[in-house]
Amino acid sequence: MKGRVKLSIGAVLLVVTSFLATADDLKVVASDNAIMQQEDPAMPTRLLKDGTKISMHFGNTVIPGILNDSFSAQALIERLPITVRVNRYSHDFCGVMDDPLPYREEDEHFGWLNGDIDFATDGNYFTILFEDEEKSEIYGSQINIGVIDCPLKNISDLSGSYEVLIELAN
Repeated sequence: MKGRVKLSIGAVLLVVTSFLATADDLKVVASDNAIMQQEDPAMPTRLLKDGTKISMHFGNTVIPGILNDSFSAQALIERLPITVRVNRYSHDFCGVMDDPLPYREEDEHFGWLNGDIDFATDGNYFTILFEDEEKSEIYGSQINIGVIDCPLKNISDLSGSYEVLIELAN
């Protein structure tokens, strides 16, 4: 009987380990299917040329961005101009949207690329991410809706809290 119990526990561990490896293999991350540049770390990693150009006003500083054609980005475009209160954290500016964006579960992924504009579904967060992409895959519930269109330093040098006006660019 003891031999069977050890064998059964071993079999269960093997199955669980196999499942966890398979789950990690299936995890969708920000870099999957992304067009990226890695030559200039001062610039956003994601390349997005086609899309809707926006301006995000952090006080007197304007951060240009491009929204993609995702379901959530299109919903944001319909609401522009919009103001979101954001705070600076270690790797991003982030704020809760009063009226969350609609999203498709298949658009959710783990992590981000530096320069990404994301909607985080787990807290209805509008976020602009500028650092730590190499450590970001521990964060799920991300939906990429665009990218900033300027050096990362333009936003990472800012600090504090802002009422950010987001509008279509001229």
